[in-house]
Amino acid sequence: MSTAVNAIANNKQKSALQRFLDVIERGGNALPHPIIMFFYFAAGTIVLSAVLNMLGISVTYEAMDRATGELTPTTVTIQSLLTADGIRFMFTNAIRAFTGHAALGTILVAMLGVGVAESSGLISAMLKRVVLATPKRLITPILVFAGIMSNVASDAGYVVLVPLGAIVFMSFGRHPLAGIAAAFAGVSGGFSANLVIGSTDPLLGGISTEAARILDPTYMVTPVANYYFMFVSTFLITMVGTFVTDKIVEPRLGQYNGEMTKQADQMTPEELQGLKRAKWAFLTLAGIVAALVLPESAPLRDPATGSILGNSPFMQSIIIFLTAAFLIPGVAYGYGAKTITSPDDIVKGLIKAMSSMGSVLVIIFVSAQFVSYFAYSNLGIVAAVSGAEILHGIGFTGIPLAVAMVVLAAVTNLFMGGASSKWLIMAPVFIPMFMQMGFSPEYTQVAYRIGDSTTNIITPLMTYFPIIASFAARYEEKNGPKIGIGTMISMMMPYTFFFLGGWIVMFIIWSVLNLPLGPGAAMML
Repeated sequence: MSTAVNAIANNKQKSALQRFLDVIERGGNALPHPIIMFFYFAAGTIVLSAVLNMLGISVTYEAMDRATGELTPTTVTIQSLLTADGIRFMFTNAIRAFTGHAALGTILVAMLGVGVAESSGLISAMLKRVVLATPKRLITPILVFAGIMSNVASDAGYVVLVPLGAIVFMSFGRHPLAGIAAAFAGVSGGFSANLVIGSTDPLLGGISTEAARILDPTYMVTPVANYYFMFVSTFLITMVGTFVTDKIVEPRLGQYNGEMTKQADQMTPEELQGLKRAKWAFLTLAGIVAALVLPESAPLRDPATGSILGNSPFMQSIIIFLTAAFLIPGVAYGYGAKTITSPDDIVKGLIKAMSSMGSVLVIIFVSAQFVSYFAYSNLGIVAAVSGAEILHGIGFTGIPLAVAMVVLAAVTNLFMGGASSKWLIMAPVFIPMFMQMGFSPEYTQVAYRIGDSTTNIITPLMTYFPIIASFAARYEEKNGPKIGIGTMISMMMPYTFFFLGGWIVMFIIWSVLNLPLGPGAAMML
């Protein structure tokens, strides 16, 4: 049978979803390198801002002042980047956009610790131990679950767990891109789910409180307002993420023909000695951190509230502690396993880690310019407000309206990043609207959080998306297809579809049963 006939036969065997994803991948990968793509995105934003500015495109909405909580009518017009002010902004803000990029410091500092742990052999030894002790069928749910739980540690999941997911899957003889996809889906697609309260909960709760006080000056939305719903969501996203990875994403990727991590049947004496020293180093570090955090007057608690979580010094320093959690045990392992014999070996590991970040730095620079241009032009705000006005006028009520809001939040997230920035615009519109229908602000907030999470993993506007794409590009096979934006979007799109669908079903069931959303937070007023 000819190659063409084989291709036709294989295509017929594929499901409609697989064929659709193939089209997305081919179309996306036909585009230039991601760095060039973000350059085009930036250039397109410049042109579009000028055109829409000439057309006088603007929106008016009730804007909430984050500091005072007061609402004032605000008109936002598309700002052209081709005016004198716009040109000055592009030139003077270029370095600030790069150095202020949320991922820059986080990823560079985290990679210092990871680099030493990798060069010393600690990561490979730990993975070998995991492979020998964990059933293969549990690796996917463990990785997705770990991604969801990593949300409480700020951006750590993106820079540590996602690249680690590829190594874990390779250790089990599985496709590394499936490991990246599973971890990324948990970290970003399941952003709102968790078993503990994170920094997002009080942030959104504060915005919701001010929006609710438009109608009820005494209303308070607490940080735990959505806890029950998000607690259950953790297990939903873990199950759905596991299903999508094992049944859709990995089978579509096929057999990985790149260099696989070799597996050993048993640990060597040197590895066991190194792991023993690494364990004691980690426990010592954990004891130091506990002394800085657990006492009531500990210096890393929030000075105002005494809290460990939220916006405490501990949470602001979490990347430093995670870096130390890799670096210090990595050094201890190296001396125990005799892979490190002098401080020069540690320095070599640090330099090697930084030398591998060249492409990431270039992507961050170019994507940072695009994001800053997009924000300056107000294109995201205009899209968000226009979408809210459309939803407001379609005539839905009750649960159908809430579901429509979930979809709106998901679509808006493609054009405007940042959970709080969008909620500052949408909360004053939708919370009073839902309150007048008898629905609580906590219920409206849940609907927003579902949509806001599910499309993080398919939008290039998401801060870490281009960086995850660069992680994936490391596993490009010599004779295989290139890994580009199309590969990433087609790989992550099934998670978006199934997360959004599964979460909406859960949301509808929760609504029909009128279950509490959190402690003292009901669905209805």
